[in-house]
Amino acid sequence: MASELDVVNTVESFLGVSLRSESAVMILTTTVAVILGLLIFVWRRTSDRGRDVNQLVAPKAIAIPAEDDEAEAAVGKTKVTVFFGTQTGTAEGFAKALAEEIKARYDKAAIRVVDLDDYAVDDDQYEQKLKKETLAFFMVATYGDGEPTDNAARFYKWFTEGKEREAWLQHLTYGVFGLGNRQYEHFNKIAKVVDELLSEQEFQPPGCSTMILTFGNDPEVLGSSLLGIKVLQWEQMLLEPSCPNDISGAKRLVSIGLGDDDQCIEDDFSAWRELLWPELDLLLRDEDDIIAVSTPYTAVIPEYRVVIHDPYVTSSEDKFLNMENGNTSIDIHHPCRVKVAVQRELHSLESNRSCIHLEFDPSGTDIIYETGDHVGVYAENCDESVEEAGRLLGQPLDLLFSIHADKDDGTPLGSSLPPVFPGPCTLHTALARYADLLNPPRKAALSALAAHASEPGEAERLKFLASSQGKDEYSQWVVGCQRSLLEVMAEFPSAKPPIGVFFAAVAPRLQPRYYSISSSPRYVFHRVHVTCALVYGPSPTGRIHKGVCSTWMKNAVPFEKSHNSSWAPIFIRPSNFKLPVDPLTPIIMVGPGTGLAPFRGFLQERLALKEDGVQLGPALLLFGCRNRRMDFIYEDELNNFVEQGVLSELIVAFSREGPQKEYVQHKMIDRASNIWNLLSQGGYLYVCGDAKGMAKDVHRTLHTIVQEQENVEPSQVEAIVKKLQSEGRYLRDVW
Repeated sequence: MASELDVVNTVESFLGVSLRSESAVMILTTTVAVILGLLIFVWRRTSDRGRDVNQLVAPKAIAIPAEDDEAEAAVGKTKVTVFFGTQTGTAEGFAKALAEEIKARYDKAAIRVVDLDDYAVDDDQYEQKLKKETLAFFMVATYGDGEPTDNAARFYKWFTEGKEREAWLQHLTYGVFGLGNRQYEHFNKIAKVVDELLSEQEFQPPGCSTMILTFGNDPEVLGSSLLGIKVLQWEQMLLEPSCPNDISGAKRLVSIGLGDDDQCIEDDFSAWRELLWPELDLLLRDEDDIIAVSTPYTAVIPEYRVVIHDPYVTSSEDKFLNMENGNTSIDIHHPCRVKVAVQRELHSLESNRSCIHLEFDPSGTDIIYETGDHVGVYAENCDESVEEAGRLLGQPLDLLFSIHADKDDGTPLGSSLPPVFPGPCTLHTALARYADLLNPPRKAALSALAAHASEPGEAERLKFLASSQGKDEYSQWVVGCQRSLLEVMAEFPSAKPPIGVFFAAVAPRLQPRYYSISSSPRYVFHRVHVTCALVYGPSPTGRIHKGVCSTWMKNAVPFEKSHNSSWAPIFIRPSNFKLPVDPLTPIIMVGPGTGLAPFRGFLQERLALKEDGVQLGPALLLFGCRNRRMDFIYEDELNNFVEQGVLSELIVAFSREGPQKEYVQHKMIDRASNIWNLLSQGGYLYVCGDAKGMAKDVHRTLHTIVQEQENVEPSQVEAIVKKLQSEGRYLRDVW
């Protein structure tokens, strides 16, 4: 008994409290329970982690039939697949960079990079193929108004609209990195949806228990701080046997990464990628390798093999000029050369801005489109930009060369190389058609320039801008000031990369520009109309920025004026921005400036239907411009649509005519009752134009109209608007 009292006295002395009271005993027992519980929790997490590692790493190598066209995983290797959905090539570049680093770090990985559009020939194959994956990463971009990229659209539609499935991805461990822009409403929507749907596979069967700890100042926390330890509220102790390992579905390896292209998306990708390595170490290294310090990875700067040709060799340009128009499949990878038929200015001479009406003539090609679709146009850099690039590279523009992604012996140079462009061609042609010269360069491009800068100070400065330490300066000096690649190269004149490095690692591929087609094939045959505002103005550095495609259209020569007319490779991208199937359905169109483009096509289609004797429902158009005398584009046509009974009412907001600026959203408020009546009758609301400003304002105005007209709470307003969207009656074509 004396010894027991001695123990109690010792404990009391150590704690500084008396254990003779009931409250003190309660505090002590609670504390002991917490400490024991934490020890058990840590032990369980450790043992669970061990089981996860055994279960996941272990993914046994899958036996793939010889006739299967999938990449085979060698014996003892773990199959790793990196998928990408890209619109501009950035997601593809990230996917290849990730694959290269995984390949360099882990001998156990059998890695491959897969275009989501190429993954399955038929939709029915997606599920069958995904069931065979063990470790997969998805690099997916969000495009437009929360839409998947062209090459991910088919997979996304199948994945989101497919039948209800039980847990069917039991063997899959995955990670998702999204590419988006916070300036847009649906920031990284596609990545979030893919991650969410995959995570739904990660469920907990009945009978499994979860422990929840509440820290800090929660009012239900028991006791107070004792011995410097926060006392915890146990809602449930994790003491039951672990859940069966063979029931869980797909397992998220790391949290979703959300890249923001409005800042520095490369830094976002790097930060997310660093989270992967501790997890992949457990999956892809043997036990005796885990404690080993891995060799720091340095990405290899991609470089094509370049072959210089004699001038008498036929260039790809000559071959292209001799090709017949048309392809069996016309798409972003196989555009079709089309001549410019008509080009005219839409603004008056009083305007200090420019807007071009341009018509492509696809006669003799297989190009077809529907009203509301988009046209992708591959324009060329202007001669001024091309000549400056040639000077900065220190190369003659008539140099005839070709690039290759393999060595002389035919072995590949590396999977991180972007696809080659046609050759042989002159440097002038390559710079004009295939190099993005006017956008701010990525950090990877700065690293490539640093490696080929002969002046040490310039090399160090470039390395700093490309480093994580130089994040803020890169964000301000490059992104914030909108410095183009040419401007950056001019600041570092000693950086003269070889041609193979320039096209592989410095200058991204020049991307097509997309335009809402402003015509209807029912009304104008063999023509694709485009309405394009000229991009021209000073950048923060004082440089005059000229939009690549709008400048090309401004200078385009139509064949109605010259036999030596301009031409461009184009293709059609389908859109869901369509008129209702029933022509009697009311429609409301909101489109200021060039946002009018698809509605001009809508009205042409309605006119064609009316001329065929079809009865039409009500149609309102809310258009906006600055001044009636300067930029009221297609004014005569719009008035004619009203006279023909195709357009019920034309409502125009002039932002620079009155004492106060008036925009389309203000006109919506003026017509709130009429707009809501039409929507309540099953009408459709269409919005086209600027996503960052106008579309957000119109969206907020729609909420205001719903709340006022229906007299409902804000939460109900949101539900009503979402219902319009889910029914496909609130559609947006924004950029």
